[in-house]
Amino acid sequence: MKVRAPPGMRDFYPPDMRIQTWLFDVWRHVSRRFGCEEYEGPIFEYLELYTLKSGDSIVSELFHFADRGARRFAIRPEMTPTLARLVAARAHALPRPIKWFSIPRLCRAEKPQRGRLREFFQWNVDILGVDDVLADAEVIAVAVEFLRQVGLTPGDAVVRISSRPIATAALAALGIAPEHANTAFQLIDRYDKLGAEEFQRRWRELAPQVRADDVLHHLDQSDLERCVELAERTGPAGAAAANQLRRLWERLREFGAGEFCVFDLKVVRGLAYYTGPVFEVTAKRVGLRALAGGGRYDSLTELLDGPRVPGVGFGMGDAPILELLSELGKLPALTESLDVFVIDAGEPYFARALEIVGALRRAGLVCDFSYKRQPIGKQFKQAAERGARYAVIVGAELEERHELTVKNLTAGRQKAVPAEEFLRAPAARLAEV
Repeated sequence: MKVRAPPGMRDFYPPDMRIQTWLFDVWRHVSRRFGCEEYEGPIFEYLELYTLKSGDSIVSELFHFADRGARRFAIRPEMTPTLARLVAARAHALPRPIKWFSIPRLCRAEKPQRGRLREFFQWNVDILGVDDVLADAEVIAVAVEFLRQVGLTPGDAVVRISSRPIATAALAALGIAPEHANTAFQLIDRYDKLGAEEFQRRWRELAPQVRADDVLHHLDQSDLERCVELAERTGPAGAAAANQLRRLWERLREFGAGEFCVFDLKVVRGLAYYTGPVFEVTAKRVGLRALAGGGRYDSLTELLDGPRVPGVGFGMGDAPILELLSELGKLPALTESLDVFVIDAGEPYFARALEIVGALRRAGLVCDFSYKRQPIGKQFKQAAERGARYAVIVGAELEERHELTVKNLTAGRQKAVPAEEFLRAPAARLAEV
């Protein structure tokens, strides 16, 4: 029986892992440049952690199970609930602002499709404990800096920004009551997945007095100033949301992130816990779903019996961003790389070669050798295939003189070096060749 990987999950062979590791390194590098610290949590949580914020309907989208004690768990589909649980548990002890990031492995029980898998990694960046829109701007600036680091331009990707309160005001102007706003947002957010016909049907059930086409047209045509002015006329809460969005744009310009950002009222984010500005990073040149999404959530910790800790953050999946970079030819050409490949001139010198391999590894060098005893020429070929920068050769005459031959495989230079001297400081001696 031939057993394959489960649908929507991936095998990572070494070349795949080189790309994956590169992406994780960029995510970590960018996060730390913004003063964020890394955290982690368990691979599964109590099922209640997800139903608390999303309702029982979320269960069908999760891989869930009961243990022998009949406790109900779910493999984590996202990281924000875990983050909220961690922060709620130590809210009074954590210094503010709380600037954290993580790169968890996540699972969702949904139909696999391009750029959206059942198992994936996701970069999460969050700032908690700050009410000011400055935190929103900095979180978006983190995402923008990543785009720059991987060679993407405003012509390749865009950060589409909106606001839940302002979108609520826009829907109210069309006749959608505020208490129906979250349901409307969920429908709008799933428009691409549902398709036009199913969206129309569900919209008629929600708000038969408002034509779905009118709603979509209104969201598509709305510009920043018009929506801000509309929100200001709805009362103090609307005015506060309008002021918040204006200040967000100012901060984005100050951070140097504004060139990637546009206002788009269609970005509503389907999750009900968002309370303020929301945003998505979207590819412009290829037909992929959102590369990242996030926004402000100010009440999530209260659901977990913790104090109110305002927060803002985003998640970026590995699959869509790697597909985009591949489509645009922006993935790095990564190959295996060794510092040293140790070559022996025959079976009598193999034991000495292994001693040298061990010494070089203890010195911190990436070192390997040929398992098969074969001519020196074939060993040199193997060294080249493995991307070795240097070769160290052990042979008869060299052993008699207590020397090693060190060859720079990039420059083609080589020299004989006393073995004892070489092994005292191998990195320094290699640099001399």
